[in-house]
Amino acid sequence: MDVSSVLVHSTNYKNTVRQLDYYYGVVKRQILHYQSPTNGLFPACSSDTHVADLRTSVYCSMAIWSLYQSYRRIDDDHGKAYELGGSCVKCMRGILSCWMRQSERVELFKQGQAGKYALHSKFHLITGEEVCSTGQFEHLQLDVIAVYLIALVQLTASGLHIIYTMDEVAFVQNLVYYIERSYRTPDFGIWERGSKNNDGTPELHASSIGMVKAALEAINGCNLFGDRGASWSVIFVDIDAHNRNRSIFETLLPKESNSKNVDASLLFALSFPSFATHDTMLYSTTKERIVRLLKGSYGFKRFERDGFGSVLEDKTRRHYHKGETKEFEGVECEWPMFLLLMVIEGVFKNNEKQIEEYRSALKQLYKTDKNGDVVVPKYYYVPKDYIELEREQPGTQLRMASVHGSATNLFLMGQSLFLIAELLTHDLLHINELDPIRRYLPSYNRPRKGGRYSAFQGTASDLVVQVVLIAESMRLQAMMATYGIQTQTPHEVEPVQIWPPKELVKVYCNLGLNKKLGLNGRPMRPIGALGTSKVYRICGQTVLCYPLVFEVSDFYLSHDMALLIDNIKTELHFVSKYWRLSGRPTVCILIREEHMRDIHFRELLDLLASLKSGHCDGLKVRTGRLQNLISSSCVEHLDFMSNSDVDWDVQAFEQLQHASIGYQSLTDVPQAIAYAENKTDFRDMEHSDTWTLKETLRSVTSLRGRTQLLGMILAREGPDHQLDGQSVAEKITEVLGSASSLRLWSVVRTCTALLSKEVESISPYITTVLVYGKQVTLGSGNNVVVLDKPVQPGEVHDLFYTKDLKPSMMVHAVLQQEVMLYCGKLMGAHPHLFKGILNIRVAWLVQAMEYYHQSVLGKNEVALEELSPNEVFRLLVAVLSMEQEDLSPRQMRFINGCLGRTPANFYDKVWLVLQKTPGGLSLLDRTLPQQPTISELSPTEMSFAKAVQELLGAVQVPEYNQVVAEALRIIATILQRNPELQFSQAVKLESLVRDAAHIMRVEQRDEDYTTASYFNTGDAKATCPECKCVESSCVCIVYHASSPALNSCLARAIVNLLLAKDTRTGVERAVAGCKVS
Repeated sequence: MDVSSVLVHSTNYKNTVRQLDYYYGVVKRQILHYQSPTNGLFPACSSDTHVADLRTSVYCSMAIWSLYQSYRRIDDDHGKAYELGGSCVKCMRGILSCWMRQSERVELFKQGQAGKYALHSKFHLITGEEVCSTGQFEHLQLDVIAVYLIALVQLTASGLHIIYTMDEVAFVQNLVYYIERSYRTPDFGIWERGSKNNDGTPELHASSIGMVKAALEAINGCNLFGDRGASWSVIFVDIDAHNRNRSIFETLLPKESNSKNVDASLLFALSFPSFATHDTMLYSTTKERIVRLLKGSYGFKRFERDGFGSVLEDKTRRHYHKGETKEFEGVECEWPMFLLLMVIEGVFKNNEKQIEEYRSALKQLYKTDKNGDVVVPKYYYVPKDYIELEREQPGTQLRMASVHGSATNLFLMGQSLFLIAELLTHDLLHINELDPIRRYLPSYNRPRKGGRYSAFQGTASDLVVQVVLIAESMRLQAMMATYGIQTQTPHEVEPVQIWPPKELVKVYCNLGLNKKLGLNGRPMRPIGALGTSKVYRICGQTVLCYPLVFEVSDFYLSHDMALLIDNIKTELHFVSKYWRLSGRPTVCILIREEHMRDIHFRELLDLLASLKSGHCDGLKVRTGRLQNLISSSCVEHLDFMSNSDVDWDVQAFEQLQHASIGYQSLTDVPQAIAYAENKTDFRDMEHSDTWTLKETLRSVTSLRGRTQLLGMILAREGPDHQLDGQSVAEKITEVLGSASSLRLWSVVRTCTALLSKEVESISPYITTVLVYGKQVTLGSGNNVVVLDKPVQPGEVHDLFYTKDLKPSMMVHAVLQQEVMLYCGKLMGAHPHLFKGILNIRVAWLVQAMEYYHQSVLGKNEVALEELSPNEVFRLLVAVLSMEQEDLSPRQMRFINGCLGRTPANFYDKVWLVLQKTPGGLSLLDRTLPQQPTISELSPTEMSFAKAVQELLGAVQVPEYNQVVAEALRIIATILQRNPELQFSQAVKLESLVRDAAHIMRVEQRDEDYTTASYFNTGDAKATCPECKCVESSCVCIVYHASSPALNSCLARAIVNLLLAKDTRTGVERAVAGCKVS
């Protein structure tokens, strides 16, 4: 190296040291000066000397740590790096200490995710004690836990030691359990206010779920003791819980929540510190929407109609009044810290243009303090005198900087992001130093973790799903071999054990168990399809679990072979699509002897044969002996069990023993009996006394008859009433067993309902439907429950088995469960089937299926409850897809009416109609007023769509519902093409439908198509054969009309209404030339 090079290097080094020392001074003056001396926490703003904010504390810690990382580049930092690192550790441990004091809350929250048990996000700055209860402040903010875990992993990866004891390891493991169900837990989000309306209502927030998803990825397999840690200080993540959070996060994007169409908080999830998605399309779409709708000259708005910081906001009230957010529209505060986030993101993306654009914008917004240090204002607000001018001409008025984020009251989160951005843009900090675990890279580009634990590594382009076929007995194995299907028995795979998934749940209960803290380990949540696709090593044993679909369920669905075959295919596709771990997934297919006796067993053989060929419905599969597949499998070492002193009793799957091999082919296997019985109906005995019912029961042999009689006795005497030495419940269980073996599905369903059984794990399927932006309505008639947020498993039973459920309707309780389960599965796999459907009214959906089965397919002799579960599933798909091409207009309207399916852009059209209708819309006894609807809501909000559905819910006739929807669409078309028109009175939609029906009858008479041909009589007072109304009031005729004919009559009825006397003066002239089509 020549002298000039040495001088340049020396000069560069000195410049680096000088710059770092400058920022060290900034950190000391602007951040560390306000760190609590006792617990290391930070306040949200520097003037607050009592309340520590944990979110701010994490970001302050990361800012200090970023300078710590920069100082590690130089040889002699005079102890500055040690001091900075120690401050980070003190802060992170201070947060941990505050939360550990609330360990009982963690345990309670794990059980049901109730907000009242949420960990607090604010503590006393000096003592670390609680400062406000969950009733006084919205503590349920899942992003705080998530960003803490991300920071914990990043700091640990850089070499800092934050976790010291196994008690702390156990607590962090429980923090993972705390956030694993974020995908179904409405919280109050980053802004601590919940929904946009700030009315105390939590929501599912994409930003919270995205950060949780990132945290779960980051901490999975992390050794909290660092490189020198023990095998039992490793954190484990449920891969299925991670996948659900990923799925829901990506489903919600680009929206933030039901009430927030766009929110700048998503930047924290999309970029630093989370980097929660690497889906280019999702990322670009979401970011573009945020920039387009929220970016201003002074920063980004948090979200539309955000009142925080506005001069119009009443600071004395915690919550807003109904409709108050309308006042803030167009005058929301703008926050410079989002510009800093865009700078940081630009560095990670190597986007110089973006960096320069936002740095230039920031220079105009910075303030300075007495030391000349940069001060980042918290937000800029519109002064009171300029409010109206800003509304008239958005973005033209001068804004003032907030008091928070001034020289005397620093906004510490903004200062932290400023420091990180400065270090990055001045080349004092490399992105790999700010992100040692490489979150910013797609998982498949990150450095591969070594060691014994599974890690997220992205999806292999040529992923092969390994399949192991396990036969329950040797004679089943021998019989399968005659068809060329090679299987293994449980004895043949030894020393590997085959476990039911519930046994693995028992083992995981010991993970995070800590009696001193009152923590019970992993909750008793089932292991999903991804979790059962790992091979486990537990205390020297090698274990493979078969999937949940092979569990013999207490609910009747497990008895349907055709459904099982579909579930196996779905399971394989699911694993192939969502596998993100290193190593191949290994799926165990368990074949039981009872499967042989099913009439669909040959279909199972066909499936197994296709698996043997290496391909199944487009999937690459590899079958083989388990011992040969382990080396390429994903192997998870559950080392925590080696350090556990808990006795665990696990029951491995047992092989059936037989005296001889027995069956050689299917012809030797006793088949399920083709059973039929008379359909004698005993419902007319409903008013007989109990003694008579008992005597009749003793003489009845048919399962259907016994079920009816037992149901009557059960309703009167209860399940424990004794009957010939057995309780009524035991008698019903006997009948259920017999009916299940005979596949007598109507009896199976009725007995299941009488015993009030519920399908396992239905709660996640309800959640899946809800997070796709749908509502769920359970029950029927007036006894319905509308769900718009996830429910806990313990709440499910009473949703289906309501107190006043009539015995005659009991079977619908299980049918609704069945259909709800299928809807959840279809929603995740084929969401297009539910396009245009906002509210999945399960009872109406069942009604549509019955109608389709009987009226469209013409199968009147078989009731819906008599079909097998697989036939019900396929019928549901047929109804949702409307796959029958020759449906009549009436049939289409009936089915779509039951589904509640609306045309494209329907709610935008209703919004337009409402804007032109000061009197609002009415339908029968319900009204949708113009005000405050259009003041409180926006056309893209879910709340508005729900309000429209509430109006349409006044109609209990499916076809009528569809005609009303068509009428609203036509009104919107007329008003859109004739903007000068509007209604001065309320629009009574039922009157429009009645007028359209009258016009249609008149037209048919004029065309010599007499009304009598429809009413089957020439009498002028003839009654409709369908609704029994007289001709003058009947609307059934419109149900049968083609779309063009109905549209024409509706349009004429609408024009007639516009021409009526109650419309505004002068409108007649405008209507005369109005454009309808």
